[in-house]
Amino acid sequence: MSNKPTVFVVDDDQAMRNSLKWLIESVAMQVETFDSASAFISSYYPGRSGCLLLDVRMPGMSGLELQEYLMNHQIAIPVIIITGHGDVPMAVRAMKAGAVDFIEKPFNDELLLESIRHALSLDEQQRDYQSQRAEIAARLARLTPREHEVMEMVTSGKANKEIATTLGVSAKTVEAHRARVMEKMEAGSLAKLVRMAVLANMIKEHVKEEE
Repeated sequence: MSNKPTVFVVDDDQAMRNSLKWLIESVAMQVETFDSASAFISSYYPGRSGCLLLDVRMPGMSGLELQEYLMNHQIAIPVIIITGHGDVPMAVRAMKAGAVDFIEKPFNDELLLESIRHALSLDEQQRDYQSQRAEIAARLARLTPREHEVMEMVTSGKANKEIATTLGVSAKTVEAHRARVMEKMEAGSLAKLVRMAVLANMIKEHVKEEE
């Protein structure tokens, strides 16, 4: 199946689904529609790129419950909430839970399409970030424990002599470790290595949060 960005529409109202499908396809976006949250869950697999256009009030699992399900299963997909006037407080709840926007019925077509484009852009940025993070994690795995130490000290601004004193080795040894770190991390400059170290720290924090 193509991983072209897809707008997933979940709404129990068939007329609304048809209308949204026509609107989204009219601007050459790929769209799939579902009449319930459970139907979406059964069809969607994590990793597909796109965004979710989600009605708040539906029989069975509500829009908010589907959003909570995705969060609990660590499925990161931008969510746009579609709401009737009386559902605004729930839409605000959904925004606080991470939805990127909520659109009130009846909605303006152009505003909805603008929101969808924004959500798809966020999804692309998030995927690029995750890809970079995975690549840096793979490079970090190549380093020895001592090379990890040297990298941490180098990227925190310590000079070779200072690192040598701290580790109880010669400056030449530090230089050799530093060269191997640069090579294994595929860093063409210290600035690039520092950027990787910043992202590596984010990885550690993310792992701790998951644990």
